[in-house]
Amino acid sequence: MYAHRRSWYLLASVLAALALDIIAPPTASAELPAIAQRQRTEKKSFTDSEIVEGFMKTAFGAEYHLAGRVDRIRKYEVPVRVFADGNRADRKAQLAKIVADIAAKVQHLDIAVTENNESANVQVKLVRDRDLYRTIATFYGGERAKEIKSSLDPQCLSGFRKNEKYEIERSDVILTVDNGDFTFFDCAYEELLQSLGPINDTSSVPWTMFNDNVSMGYFDVYDQYLLNLLYDPRVKAGMTVAEVKTVLPDVLADVRVWVKKVNNLPE
Repeated sequence: MYAHRRSWYLLASVLAALALDIIAPPTASAELPAIAQRQRTEKKSFTDSEIVEGFMKTAFGAEYHLAGRVDRIRKYEVPVRVFADGNRADRKAQLAKIVADIAAKVQHLDIAVTENNESANVQVKLVRDRDLYRTIATFYGGERAKEIKSSLDPQCLSGFRKNEKYEIERSDVILTVDNGDFTFFDCAYEELLQSLGPINDTSSVPWTMFNDNVSMGYFDVYDQYLLNLLYDPRVKAGMTVAEVKTVLPDVLADVRVWVKKVNNLPE
């Protein structure tokens, strides 16, 4: 039963803000029957208002925050390099394919896997399920780990730190490797994508993986629209809602052309 997920976010601000998202489940490669079925029935045609609504609801805000403003665009303004830390070669290979898929489908995002931890600004920690909370505690402290465990029972987690310009400087992702392929892919896609900026889950948009009640397992067309909007050069870190609204019509027109191209969608 992969349909139910729960999320939790924290934005803490000193010089940087920390955002946490914890979810519980699914998603992946078309080789898995559960994912292939979802792809066959996937909705791929959306109105401008449907896309804009999802973008505004996920790119702004945070589901749970303690400090720092959350009404600004947060994104990387530099190349993103992902390092996988763990012993499972198979999961590392799957993660590399996921990163490559994201790179191929988000036009203005420079993202790739690196074998050098020193050059990475996204670290993915691959752990056994039994080691998850111990790992969370090393990242965020024992008290916060207890709070997370008692309220959520997650299977994966992601967070990022941003600077005073709302530019993301570093992301950390924790994935469990032994809860099945669908859970691994689902967690990996959602957590990697959310670590790039769209951290606010919403239950009112039924087509996005950033909805706790939706499990995808792959990079669906709707979320491609959202990430391509976010990473268009005209949408900049630190922008307010009003500022984004002034550029969004032109950006969306170009994003539509790109998403249709990479997905071979009809005109």
